[in-house]
Amino acid sequence: MKIRFLIKDSSIFQKIMAAFLAALFPLMAITWLINEKGSENIRSEISESILNTTRFYLDSLDKEADRISRYLPNYVMDKDLMEIATTGNYMSYYDRAQKILDIQRRLELMKNSSPFIQEARAYIPLIDRTILSNKFETSMNKQEYASMQQNKRLYEEPFIYWNDRLFISMQYPINTIKNPIYIVAVELSTTKIRETLSQIGSSRGGQSVLLNLERGWEIESDMDQELLEQMKSFAADKRELQKDEGYETIMYNGKRFLTVYKYSSLWNSYSIMCIPEETILGSLEIYRTLFWWACALAVGIVVFFSYFLLRFIYRPLMKLVHSFRRVQQNRLEPIVIDRGADEFGYLYQAFNSTIRSLKTLIEENYEQQIRNQRSELKRLQSQINPHFLYNCFFVLCRLIKSENQKEKAYQFCLYIGQYFQFITRNDEDDIPLGLEVNHSRTYVDMQTICYGDRIQVKFEGDVPNLFVPRLILQPIIENAYKHALGNMIQQGELWVHCERVGDVFSIYVEDNGRSIPDAEIEQLQKRLRQSTTRMEETTGIINVHRRIQLRYGEEYGITVSRSALGGLQVRINLSAN
Repeated sequence: MKIRFLIKDSSIFQKIMAAFLAALFPLMAITWLINEKGSENIRSEISESILNTTRFYLDSLDKEADRISRYLPNYVMDKDLMEIATTGNYMSYYDRAQKILDIQRRLELMKNSSPFIQEARAYIPLIDRTILSNKFETSMNKQEYASMQQNKRLYEEPFIYWNDRLFISMQYPINTIKNPIYIVAVELSTTKIRETLSQIGSSRGGQSVLLNLERGWEIESDMDQELLEQMKSFAADKRELQKDEGYETIMYNGKRFLTVYKYSSLWNSYSIMCIPEETILGSLEIYRTLFWWACALAVGIVVFFSYFLLRFIYRPLMKLVHSFRRVQQNRLEPIVIDRGADEFGYLYQAFNSTIRSLKTLIEENYEQQIRNQRSELKRLQSQINPHFLYNCFFVLCRLIKSENQKEKAYQFCLYIGQYFQFITRNDEDDIPLGLEVNHSRTYVDMQTICYGDRIQVKFEGDVPNLFVPRLILQPIIENAYKHALGNMIQQGELWVHCERVGDVFSIYVEDNGRSIPDAEIEQLQKRLRQSTTRMEETTGIINVHRRIQLRYGEEYGITVSRSALGGLQVRINLSAN
């Protein structure tokens, strides 16, 4: 809901840009998601394919090694080998040579039975010879012979890694704590194993290694030494986590490598394949690059669309909005038409036509309003002058007849002169507020002569330097004398004071009269609210209220309420600007 209000209160430019981006961003997000999901799926499929290939080749090595291990006892139990290993020194040279040739032929058959066998040999300590498949006069290497003995091994796997060479051996007799009579050993071809490992991922530029962590040997296919050390740590982590197979991505020299691993319990080793992801996902990298180019193009489109929207729609629209705001400030200025025959050009021409028509109407209405104000003031003056003049002459006659009231009669004549001098000055519509207040004081002085001390009048507050319509305060005071204070038996009070709140300056006229009920106050307030639609022939509150509104506007004028003194409170609201 909050987002809805934010969009609702934003400008048209922001709304259009928000709608454009709301349509563009999901498309870019979907494209990115398709790219990433496709890359992930292809990576997973290729990883599974490589893992299956690793399983196949490692299973082939397992089966070949297991086959060699199972057939090795057949060669160990060879009768000629037993005979020459026990009585070789007592045979004739011819017989011994003949048996050795037979043993060589069988060793040759063993060697040729598997491409993973590099050499088959028999170690015979009695004659101090190592019989090979294709050589006869070979002396026995004591260290090599010792490493082939099963009672010297502390591990279970059938493989012996010695001097970067890999063997499978079997001695006779098998279970003995003494030195064996002879040992038959098969040397596996590390070159062939390396070729087999390289076939797993060589087509993709990968590097393979067969790692035995416990024995500390490895067979690798030209793997970088730093990468080999990282693979050893990798295999150690997988062994600690007891993970036998899987794949994941590692970082090496700032590049990503897909690493596929498989554990062989027979070899007690991990087969690990590392392939650069860029060779696997090369085609996807092209699409990823195209995606980023598409993002850059989208940014360019957003910039171009923003510029186009700002220049050809938003700025002309804001120009029109600012012109309307100037109209609200009573600045009727036409728009400079810099558009062609498009929609904004039509709006500019229509706005200028409206401004010209509005200027004409305002000038006519303003002149009519001025004439109305003048006629209203003249009507008020024509209503006030005869009525008050009669009363003044009556009071003056009463004072002249009294022998001891000549001084008051004289003073009263001066007040009458000042009063009518102010009333009959017709050339000014607005006067200073101070002059209006002085005229009201003159009126109060005249009433004081009439009523004596029976009515107490108090003026309070500073009068600002404002120009106001004539005769807005004295008629209100006159209304208080006429309807509230004139007929009171008890002491009368009249309090005139003022205050300023913001841009409104208010003059209060309050009395302590008891003759006006609340219903009549409410009725008077209602008449004030309706005064703009009704013409009242009166010289009192409503007449003043209507003239103030003509001068300042409908938010100003007169309001009435119950006074704190007990009578009526009249509040005159004027503009302080």
